[in-house]
Amino acid sequence: MSERTYKLIELVGTSQTSYEEAIQLAVKRAKDTLDDLAWFEVTEFRGGLQDGAVEYQVKIKVAFRLH
Repeated sequence: MSERTYKLIELVGTSQTSYEEAIQLAVKRAKDTLDDLAWFEVTEFRGGLQDGAVEYQVKIKVAFRLH
């Protein structure tokens, strides 16, 4: 088994629709900008209010492999 090292970053995803969509959008954005994503962990669910409308927010940790 080879040795691996990972970098862990924190992201906040947002959606006007749901927490699930906020997670999907954050992971998709990470995949678009980072290589070798390994896993993610949801660490916080919260909401914001934008002119009376609910904004779903999730804080996630994303790990990617260092070369």
